[in-house]
Amino acid sequence: MPESKNLDSVPLASPIIPTPTKSSSWFIVTLFLVLFLLVVAIFVFKTSQVVPLDQFIRLPSSAGEHEPAINAPWELVGLALLEGPEDLAYHSKSRLIYTGCVDGWIKRVTVNESGVDTVVKKWVDTGGRPLGIAFGRHNEVIVTDPKKGLLNITQAGKMKVLTKGTKDEKFKLIDSVDVAENGVIYFTEASYKYSLDEFVLDILEGKPHGRLWSYDPSTKKTKLLLRNLYFANGLAISPDQNSVVFCETVMMRCRKYFIRGKKKGSVKDFIDLPGFPDNIHYDIGEDHYWIALAMASSSNSSELAHKYSLRRSINGQPNDQKESINTTTGGVIVVDTKGNPTSHYYGPQFSLISSGVKIRNFVYCGSLFNLYMVRINNLQNYSSILV
Repeated sequence: MPESKNLDSVPLASPIIPTPTKSSSWFIVTLFLVLFLLVVAIFVFKTSQVVPLDQFIRLPSSAGEHEPAINAPWELVGLALLEGPEDLAYHSKSRLIYTGCVDGWIKRVTVNESGVDTVVKKWVDTGGRPLGIAFGRHNEVIVTDPKKGLLNITQAGKMKVLTKGTKDEKFKLIDSVDVAENGVIYFTEASYKYSLDEFVLDILEGKPHGRLWSYDPSTKKTKLLLRNLYFANGLAISPDQNSVVFCETVMMRCRKYFIRGKKKGSVKDFIDLPGFPDNIHYDIGEDHYWIALAMASSSNSSELAHKYSLRRSINGQPNDQKESINTTTGGVIVVDTKGNPTSHYYGPQFSLISSGVKIRNFVYCGSLFNLYMVRINNLQNYSSILV
């Protein structure tokens, strides 16, 4: 991991919804996660049925006490109208956020100065479960839907399936997507063995079932680029268009795959992370990546994490840095194009988030499990203490 200096982690206050106090010990959090996954797995095997993902959808604690306010450090957006808004794509001209939900609908969310004025409207029903979402060269919406395949949706709402895999290998759990300037679509497959409803089994098995793919609309060719990835998740194309940065959730890391130039086809480490990453987005305005961490890790948990295949390399990291970014909650970490972390926003309200997108002075966070998006307000209040 590239060395980073003067990293400040910025905890955000929670004035809107009271949250229970959480232990600072990652051992407890990790143990709880493992036990939870084991209970789910036992239930699956005992009943010989798949546990539908929508059974994991959760409401915020003390939801009735929620009163959005623009001056608050954070607030909820689209409460009970957004069921599992996993990934987010912002259309700056229309000032709309596109997001896929567990009910199969891609919804459009207005971006206003006050979250209370947010309007959520249904746009297109894929008939499946849309996850990754990005804009193509002609303003079309590109979607990865594990149940339907890689989709192209025009602004008029006309949907077309681009690919469901190759002749020999079909998709199982395609996840995140991004589109290069030349129109080639890159996307991850978290698991070729397990479906979305079975994803906990993939984590428990701890085997590299993930893959990286590309699809070229001009040739209509689907190409397998990488195999043996550990739950391949978020993906973002680099600003120079030379590489793709992708996240491996259970390994708590991001790596870089080169798509052109002398290093084409090779892979290198990009960053080891202080938690389990989901989606990654590139912010062209600040020339940084925003990586969502569904849950944080700790340097003290490496032995337990290794035992359950939830591990990361901490070799070469100075001790002060390892301790400085430890939390027991989720959050968003900001990383420059060389893989150096520059700031870290975290708090209990961000547990199990799946994406973080900076829009003007706000950061919108999606989640596979929540019935809302979390929005960080007044980001400039923290800028003076961020490096």
